[in-house]
Amino acid sequence: MQGWLVTVAISAAALSLSLLISVFFACARRSRLLLLRYLAILYVEGVRGTPLLVQILVFFYVVADAFGVSNRYAVGIITLALFAGAYLSEIIRAGIESISESQLESARAIGLTRFQTYRCVILPQVVRRILPPLAGQFASLIKDSSLLSIIAVSEFTLNAQEVNSYTFSTLESYLPLAVGYLLLTLPISLFSRYLEQKYHYAT
Repeated sequence: MQGWLVTVAISAAALSLSLLISVFFACARRSRLLLLRYLAILYVEGVRGTPLLVQILVFFYVVADAFGVSNRYAVGIITLALFAGAYLSEIIRAGIESISESQLESARAIGLTRFQTYRCVILPQVVRRILPPLAGQFASLIKDSSLLSIIAVSEFTLNAQEVNSYTFSTLESYLPLAVGYLLLTLPISLFSRYLEQKYHYAT
């Protein structure tokens, strides 16, 4: 139970941070500044081209060690957030670019500012379109948090492995592990479906 609660806390923190990161890099990919755009491309392709397990090891044993950071939980949260942020930024960018140019021109024609165009025209449609992949990425992030056990973060998976090593009760250790992750990911899918129905009018 303690490990499950740690997984909930780590996942919630990583999800929140990854959303901020993804919005920034999605906007950076569409920026007119070449340096910012290429920096975003380098980040996205670099993260998506390497396994999460390798990133965790590099961040903890190389980057964090170089900066003198020894908090495994902080390193784990930041690594998960950066990993998910790369995927989420592409989801958000694709959602924005799926809006036809004619809608943007119509918004400008009736005098809407850039902020009003995003808030009233683009955002309602983007939210509806990106909800399924967004929910899938959130669920994947929760499951990916199990890889933090490799750096001895005392989360759900590591605790289950410890119980199994002490008791040799494999079924009793790993069946609750699967159920515990299901209890975390299933509400995300249900909430996503609810939001899809709520914003259905936007399309």
